[in-house]
Amino acid sequence: MILTTILLRTVFFYFFVVLAYRIMGKREIGQLGIVDLIVSIMMAELAVISIENYKEPITYAIIPIVILILLEVTLAFVSIKSRRFRSFFSGKPSLIISNGALNYKEMIKQRYSMDDLLLHLRQKEIKSIAEIEYAFLESNGKLSIFKYNFLKIKSDYPMPVIVDGSIQVGALKEIKKSTSWLTHELHKKELKITDIFYAFYKRKTLYIIRKDNLH
Repeated sequence: MILTTILLRTVFFYFFVVLAYRIMGKREIGQLGIVDLIVSIMMAELAVISIENYKEPITYAIIPIVILILLEVTLAFVSIKSRRFRSFFSGKPSLIISNGALNYKEMIKQRYSMDDLLLHLRQKEIKSIAEIEYAFLESNGKLSIFKYNFLKIKSDYPMPVIVDGSIQVGALKEIKKSTSWLTHELHKKELKITDIFYAFYKRKTLYIIRKDNLH
């Protein structure tokens, strides 16, 4: 009887947790942010505790898991609406290599060592930092790498200067521009910051996607 109860609870929580992940819209572990990872660990612990404590009502685990799912979905919705909220909980990408040069200040800030960098390069079968033009440390800990082209001709990375109507000060510094320059460029187009969904700067040109152009 005990073995049957444990078996049934194991099967139940397997499908219950799978359903929970389907609701939360997760695809793979490598894409989980901090909040997602915490929710995943807590759900797994609650499921295991319920299986081990088979004498306790199963609702003792189901209710907290449902609360975690609702909390995660709510936070995800708020994150879509608020970039500041999203950056606080999930972080944002960090430019580790720019035009082939290491950004030591950002590496120190992110507590990202040379050993970490070299490990990621080896995993991507890159022999030397000299092969890299740009590298971003993503909020999930992965390293996104853009290698030099065949002739090693420098290319401008499309730096996002406006995202969700919010000015990206760090990106402006990277392209050696100011907020007043950005405001002036928008003024020439008779636009305001709040009108912009996404704007990036590449090859001395500002490309803009307006909110009213979205479907």
